[in-house]
Amino acid sequence: MLNRYEQFSFIISSINRDIQKIERGEMVKYGYKGAYAQYLIALYRNPYGLTSAQLCEICDKDKAAVSRVVAEMVEKNLIKRTGDNIYRAVLILTDEGKKAVDYVAQKAEKAVDIVGNDLTEDERTVMYNALKNIYSSIHNIAQNGMPEEKKENV
Repeated sequence: MLNRYEQFSFIISSINRDIQKIERGEMVKYGYKGAYAQYLIALYRNPYGLTSAQLCEICDKDKAAVSRVVAEMVEKNLIKRTGDNIYRAVLILTDEGKKAVDYVAQKAEKAVDIVGNDLTEDERTVMYNALKNIYSSIHNIAQNGMPEEKKENV
């Protein structure tokens, strides 16, 4: 039998992998790569734009991956760079990029409706609160390391 960590990490990893598969499958229908979905959503949430470094942080991707995807998205007129310095430029959505975000949002909303179909509103509220708490704790450990265990005086 799997221990709690193995169960938890397997489920979370599997969900993440399947979300990426769904993104790929849906974005290809629109003529784009699945990786674009995360970047488009991040830029949509930040209407004043983001730098490539900020995209790296938000999307948890390395500089090379972000650089490649940004170049492709600029070429496809989904985003544009503002400013003179290509590396410090602020990236913003174009009108075509906004249309792509609308498409992504519609598909994401449909997927969330389908997968949550069997949940009551109360169950959904509990699930999201639990996920937020789990994320907060994991993020804290990832940022600050494991908390030191208190040693009792003997």
